[in-house]
Amino acid sequence: MISFEEFERLCRAETMRSVEENLERDPVAIALDRRVACAADVATQVKYLQRARRKLPSYYEARCIIPQLAFEQSSGEICAARKDLRGGSVLDLTCGLGVDAFGLSSRFERVVTVERNEVLAAVARENFRRLGVSGIEVVCDTAEHFASVTEERFDWCFADPDRRGADGGKRVLLEDCSPDVTHLIPLLAERGTASRFCIKLSPMFDVEEAFRIFGRYGRCSVEAVSSGDECKEVLVYVDSQREPRLSAVVADGGSFSAAWPLEELRPETRPFEPSEYGWAIFPDVALVKARLVRRCFGGTGWVSGENGVVFCKERPAEGVLGRVFGIAGIERYDARRLRRELKGLGVGIMLRDVPLTAARIRQATGLREGGDLQLAFTRAAGEIWVIRLK
Repeated sequence: MISFEEFERLCRAETMRSVEENLERDPVAIALDRRVACAADVATQVKYLQRARRKLPSYYEARCIIPQLAFEQSSGEICAARKDLRGGSVLDLTCGLGVDAFGLSSRFERVVTVERNEVLAAVARENFRRLGVSGIEVVCDTAEHFASVTEERFDWCFADPDRRGADGGKRVLLEDCSPDVTHLIPLLAERGTASRFCIKLSPMFDVEEAFRIFGRYGRCSVEAVSSGDECKEVLVYVDSQREPRLSAVVADGGSFSAAWPLEELRPETRPFEPSEYGWAIFPDVALVKARLVRRCFGGTGWVSGENGVVFCKERPAEGVLGRVFGIAGIERYDARRLRRELKGLGVGIMLRDVPLTAARIRQATGLREGGDLQLAFTRAAGEIWVIRLK
C-alpha cells in the first residue's frame, strides 16, 4: 500500500511534472533513469496511468494518483456509470480509489464515502480535487464504526466488500469479507441510516445465491454486469420500490431482464438441422452468468443451451447482446477428418459448452494457433459440432 511519504512526493509540483514528461515511456526505463527525480515513484505512476487509459479514462486525463492495489481492486468507470441508483444522498462504505463514489457523484447531490486507510483516504480526496468534482466527502473511518455512530439519513447505501484478507488471501464467504454487509445492512436499516442498498459482489458470485442471501433483507434484484464480454461484477439491489428481477447488463451496450423467480423453461425439443442456419450468436457473458440466454434468444433461433451458441436462419438485428458471425458450414466434430483437411493450418478456436480444451483439440487435429480461419466448437442436441465461421 502507498505510504504517506510517497503520497506527499507524488503531490509535489516537480514530481507531477516528471510524470507528465515521461508518460509515454516504458516504466522500467524510467525506473533505471538516473536523470529522473523520484524515478521509482514516477515509474509506478506512469505504469498505472498507462493502464488507466481504458479502465479509468477520467483518472488518466486528470493525472490522478493511482496506487497499485487500489487500481487492481477498483471498478472500471464504464461499470461504475451503469449502477442504477440515484437520489439526494448516498453513503459509500468502501471508498478505495473512489471510482464508484466518482460515478455516483453524477447522480447524487451528496456522496459520503468511507475509507479505513488513512493514506488512501488522502489519495481519494486529492484525486477528487484533480477530477474537479464537488459534493463528495471522504471520511477516514471503518465502515463498521461509521455505521454505528452516524446520525445522518441517506437515500441509498453502497458497498463493495473487500474480498481479500490481511494476508492477501481470498475470502470465500460473504461474512468473511470486509465490511460484513450481512451485519451492516440490518444495522443501518434499524438505525434509519438507509433503507435502500446496493452491494457489489465478485463476478464469480452465484446469482441465485445472491437472491437467497439478500432476499432476507427485503425485496431485491440482481444484475450480472459485463464489459468487453467479461463479467466484471454482480450487483444486488435491496429496494422495496422495484420489482424483483434478474438482469444481464452490458456496461457499454444494452441489457435484458426477467422477473424473479424465473419461470421454468421446457427443454429444446426441436431437431437440430445444421444446414438451416447461416448465422451464429455467441451470447454476451452477462447473459450466460445470469442464465438468461434461452429467455433472451428463445424466439430468435435454435438455442443450444445457457452456455452455448444461438443458431439463426436470418441475420440477427443490430444491438443483440452478443457477437454475431456468419456461418460457412456446420459439421459434427471428427478429429481425424479435421486432421486430414486442416493439419498444420493456423486456426482460431472458440469454445462454448464443450468438454474440450483448445490445447486438446489442437493436439488431436494438428491445428496450429493463428491464421484467418475461425472454428467454433459447441454442443447441440447431445453432440459436439464444429462451426466454420465467416
